[in-house]
Amino acid sequence: MDLTQKSSENVEYMVEAIKEKLRILNFGAVKASHFDEEMYEDLKYLYDMVMRKTSFSPSEMQAIAEELGSLRKQTQ
Repeated sequence: MDLTQKSSENVEYMVEAIKEKLRILNFGAVKASHFDEEMYEDLKYLYDMVMRKTSFSPSEMQAIAEELGSLRKQTQ
């Protein structure tokens, strides 16, 4: 998969990979459709950071969850 290309498929892949890596049950409400390609670079940065680490402290998981929340599409 070429994550250098902005696409909805890549957004979906990265969101699902982050959720799987963190294994947090309350991420069930986080869906790839909540994100758009405007935030692609930020999401890619978060994805890369999460994939590099082997474990996360509770505060790191909270920070990642907050960052995902800030990247979500804003509904008008």
